[in-house]
Amino acid sequence: MEIGILKKMEKEAIKGSGIDFIRLGMALFFMVAVLAYSFMNMGGLPNNAFLAIAALFGAYMAMNIGANDVANNVGPAVGSKALTMGGAIVIAAIFEASGAFIAGGDVVKTIKKGIIDISAFGGNVDPFIWAMMAALLAAALWLNFATMMKAPVSTTHSIVGGVMGAGIAAAGFSIVSWGTMATIAASWVISPVLGGVIAAIFLFSIKKTMVFQEDKVTAASKWVPVFVAIMSWAFVTYLTLKGLKNLWPSIVDILVFLPDTKKPTFLVASGFGLVIAVIVYFLVKSVVLKKVPRLENTRAGVNALFTVPLIFAAALLSFAHGANDVANAIGPLAAINDAVVSGGISSKASIPFWVMAVGAIGISLGLALYGPKLIRTVGGEITELDQIRAFSVAMAASITVIIASQLGLPVSSTHIAIGGIFGVGFLREYLEPTLAKDRIEQDKETIGDEKKLLRALHAELKSLEDKEQKSKEDYERIVALYKMIDTEEERLKDAKKHLKSSEKVKYVKRDAVKKIIAAWLITVPAAAVLAAAIFFMIKGIVL
Repeated sequence: MEIGILKKMEKEAIKGSGIDFIRLGMALFFMVAVLAYSFMNMGGLPNNAFLAIAALFGAYMAMNIGANDVANNVGPAVGSKALTMGGAIVIAAIFEASGAFIAGGDVVKTIKKGIIDISAFGGNVDPFIWAMMAALLAAALWLNFATMMKAPVSTTHSIVGGVMGAGIAAAGFSIVSWGTMATIAASWVISPVLGGVIAAIFLFSIKKTMVFQEDKVTAASKWVPVFVAIMSWAFVTYLTLKGLKNLWPSIVDILVFLPDTKKPTFLVASGFGLVIAVIVYFLVKSVVLKKVPRLENTRAGVNALFTVPLIFAAALLSFAHGANDVANAIGPLAAINDAVVSGGISSKASIPFWVMAVGAIGISLGLALYGPKLIRTVGGEITELDQIRAFSVAMAASITVIIASQLGLPVSSTHIAIGGIFGVGFLREYLEPTLAKDRIEQDKETIGDEKKLLRALHAELKSLEDKEQKSKEDYERIVALYKMIDTEEERLKDAKKHLKSSEKVKYVKRDAVKKIIAAWLITVPAAAVLAAAIFFMIKGIVL
């Protein structure tokens, strides 16, 4: 039997290693293809070897963004069973790439968030190229490590740390805009707190209006269209502000009645959102009324109504993420491309199609190959999610960005999403302590009964053992008592263990919280140290 088990384990190990080998092979093939393409097409330019290697680093960075960051968009939907893992990967890959290609823009800031002053390079192109290469590779390595550790971290903070560290190595501490870095540090607190509070508010509202009602079905028919309409308003506003800002000049040219601004204003974006929200309300209302007769008057029945909205939320979040965060992979690469082609350093750089393709395809490929690990972590290893809780997290992700952008607060989409998951988990701990208390009281009663029985058995055993003249029945009873005492002591031990575990019941896994927060705090400094080391290594090799 043991040999059979060992053979089965060996077979599974071989199968697993085979899949890992295929993943690695596909990732390496993509990176080599990018390297070869960039080298062959830029062969006549000086520093073309640096551009080819930077393209390789950009491809590696893009895949790591896909493996780590995209989990925040689809993880809650997968954890709540609204989407299967395969379905989530297909939807996210399509919409991430679409967001990058359609709304990723044709110009990107070469220095993410303006954290270093490019004038400190004094127009010297070589150190600038080395610094951007070091930033890309350092951010990618840190993301790779975080993904291995199942820690969802901010890709924006990773590249910010990389640029800062490489910039310091190239031109000293004075190159860094420390005020900008302070606002980024503030986002470590602002993002998860805002996300958690907003997610908790929505979850509590859904519970109060539907789950806690006696007639859940009637309540759901009234309130589900309202919540989905609010979601539609939030997502259309969010997508207009974040996903369409790069396309806005073209949109204004077509829709001449819109204000002629460089990017959409909140008023215009919220107006778009309101129009769509009204349409969605009536559509959802008609669909829900058709489903009501078949729904069970249970929480599961209410949950089922949030499945389709969650799928849309995952798709829209992925589109917006692709439009915005592709710059984390291609920003430094576009800067290097611009420096190599023009021979100078610019604060903004145009994005050739091949550079955008590296980012868009790399993110989708990284998600497909290595994304499931983080998707499982976000979806189920922090707290248990159902459709209602996952919907609340998705709402928090969009509304927090809208609020923060209007208040000028620095936020991270990763921190918002994970903060939202923390928020719904801690709200459960606050709202649902009764069940845990009932278990604890029951365990205490069981322990009390077991102790009474043990005392009685010990007393009987002592009285029998103290008898001078014992009969055959007495000896048999003594043996039986010893067995009964052993059994009851085991039961008492188990009851105490159960009581201890009942007292420690937490809906948010504290180990996961500690690990993720620790990873957040060290992301910028870790990427910075790595980038500085890589910069000096590149400089040493070249010189």
